[in-house]
Amino acid sequence: MTNDVWLLKMDDVRPVKEANRREGIKLYGWIGLFIIGTSEILLFAGVPVVRTFFTPLVWTGYILFMDSLVHRQGGPSWVLDRRREFLLLLPASIGFWLIFEVYNFYLRNWHYVGLPEEVPLRVLGYAWAFATIWPAILITAQAVEGWKGISRAKVRPWKISPETLVFSMVFGAFCLILPLVTSPSVAHFLAAPVWLGFIFLLDPLNYWMGRDSLFLDLQRGNPRRFYSLLLSGAICGFLWEFWNFWAGARWYYTVPILGQIKIFEMPVLGYLGFPPFALECFVMYSFLKNLLARPGFLR
Repeated sequence: MTNDVWLLKMDDVRPVKEANRREGIKLYGWIGLFIIGTSEILLFAGVPVVRTFFTPLVWTGYILFMDSLVHRQGGPSWVLDRRREFLLLLPASIGFWLIFEVYNFYLRNWHYVGLPEEVPLRVLGYAWAFATIWPAILITAQAVEGWKGISRAKVRPWKISPETLVFSMVFGAFCLILPLVTSPSVAHFLAAPVWLGFIFLLDPLNYWMGRDSLFLDLQRGNPRRFYSLLLSGAICGFLWEFWNFWAGARWYYTVPILGQIKIFEMPVLGYLGFPPFALECFVMYSFLKNLLARPGFLR
């Protein structure tokens, strides 16, 4: 198993060392587990600050642990090997998620409760929680890509024509525009196009830029990034809803289809959105990274 061919791998990431595998989980990984465990204990003990910031706390711990696991597997670590890129990823995650918050003004699919009344604390909670979304998805995908069923996966190389890429972009733009121009009663049903649109719109551009692209992977007969992202979305989606269910500051959903059948706070159909959302996370960040790519910028 190796993570040496993986999503968002920069050309200048230093070679993977077998010594990583012998080191075990790094200290910061154990600190991450400690943060998760302590946060859960203090949550059920009723500590107010932990109830309020439970979500970003446990996800901070999760990211630290999973990144250490990636290092243990022999892959490039965001914390140890790609610190400048990691520092870019955190604010990028906030900005990307705010795009979906804007869409939610039209979708009206999720709502927040239990937030601090003080505006600075509320902003802190938003920013901290939103900053963990993209790192959680991408690091989890990097970790699971080493699983045998994924690391050995191959498909027949796709034939990607210019017409396919243009059609994909047009379809993606249609998906993203549709909720903005329909009536509120119709937009309430249009979450699916939002969770798919950026994939179809931006990945052709990533392909043409010649760097990290799902289309390019499939053209090469390599589905590992695609599969690992789908699985990452399912894992993170379940954990988001599990930890959110117990948090003091949390979100709930008003979904128009089978909204009353839930696992935790999420209607069952909503779980289908997490895997494609992970693809969107990759495509959106890859697009940003391609725009900013220049020698040394992300080193």
